[in-house]
Amino acid sequence: MRLPLVPAALAAAVALAAPSLVTAQGAPQTIQLTKVDVVKVSTGYRASKVIGSSVVNDAGDTVGKVDEIIVGPDGKAPFVVLSVGGFLGLGDKLVALPYEQMRTDGKKIVLPGATKDSLKALPEFKYAS
Repeated sequence: MRLPLVPAALAAAVALAAPSLVTAQGAPQTIQLTKVDVVKVSTGYRASKVIGSSVVNDAGDTVGKVDEIIVGPDGKAPFVVLSVGGFLGLGDKLVALPYEQMRTDGKKIVLPGATKDSLKALPEFKYAS
């Protein structure tokens, strides 16, 4: 019963390995796919696991909570949106920072040198509609 799936899987694998020809706005374009080291990628952090995590500073003080991770408009640099201040979600402020400013220490997300006051002093972030 599984034999019909083999040709479909093989065709899909060949399609991913070869450049694809796509027509957009009437002009043909070639899309080149890039292979990645899947073992290395699998050791990274899933956005779904990072969102909602507490962020601490070097001293271990909680300074915020990850509200969202956003890919920049250039498609390259991710940003993290932190919820700072407030209590139980009331009176909090959203701020955005480059994700590269944070680091991980085991299961902790660390924002070196941050304080609640320094984060509250940043411009407020608002989601575009």
